[in-house]
Amino acid sequence: MAQFQPVDPYETGLLDVGDGHQIYWECCGNPAGKPALFLHGGPGTGCSVGQRRFFDPDVYRAVLFDQRGSGRSLPLASQSGSNLASNTTAHLVADIERLRELLGVESWIILGLSWGTTLGLAYAQAHPRRVKAMLLGFVTTTSRAEVQWITKDVGRIFPREWERFSETVPRHLRDMPLVDAYAIMLADADETVRDRAARAWCEWEDAHVSLTPGHRPNPRFDDAEFRLRFARLVTH
Repeated sequence: MAQFQPVDPYETGLLDVGDGHQIYWECCGNPAGKPALFLHGGPGTGCSVGQRRFFDPDVYRAVLFDQRGSGRSLPLASQSGSNLASNTTAHLVADIERLRELLGVESWIILGLSWGTTLGLAYAQAHPRRVKAMLLGFVTTTSRAEVQWITKDVGRIFPREWERFSETVPRHLRDMPLVDAYAIMLADADETVRDRAARAWCEWEDAHVSLTPGHRPNPRFDDAEFRLRFARLVTH
C-alpha cells in the first residue's frame, strides 16, 4: 500500500463512550478534505504513526482512533480489572458512530486492515448510509472457520511452533478450544501465568503471519504490556 509523507495530527482527543471507556482519536491531513476513517487490526494493536501515511494529506481528512482497551485509549485491556465484557463488536460499532457525530461527519470512506475489515463490514451493515466507500486489506471476517485456521489448522505449516503453542496450555484446560484456554490463562490472578500465556500467544501470532514476504519478527511483542493487552483482546 502506497504511503505519503509523514504528518502530525491537527486535532486529537479522548471521547467518553461509556462503560468506563475513553477512546483516543486524531485527525490528520486536510480539515476540509474527504472524510476517511482508519480501522486498525488485532484486535488490540492500536494505531501507529505510519498508518497516518496511508492517506494523501492534501485530499483526505483522515480520522484514526484506538479501539477500546488498546493504544492510547483508557483503560487498557492489560490493566488489572479491565472490563472486557463491555468490549464487543457492537460496542466498537457504536463508538464509531459517536466519533462520527462528534466530528460532524455525514459519511466517510472506511479503510480497514485485518481485524479492521471485520469491524468495517459490521459498521457498514449497521450504518450503510454513513459509508461512502470501503477499502479492505488482509481481509478477515473472524468466522469460526478462520479462528480454527489461525489457532489450529495452520499448525500443519508450522508444526513445531504449533506444538509449543498448544503445549503451553495446562492439562486441565486442554479439553477446550485453544483460544478459550488462552483467554482463561490471560485472566489468571497469577502474573506469571498471564505473562507466559501472553508470550506464547504472541510467539504463535508472529509465526503464523511469517508467510508474508519479507516478514521480520514484530518488535512490539518485546513489550510485556503490549503482549498482554494484545493477547487478551484477541482471545476475547
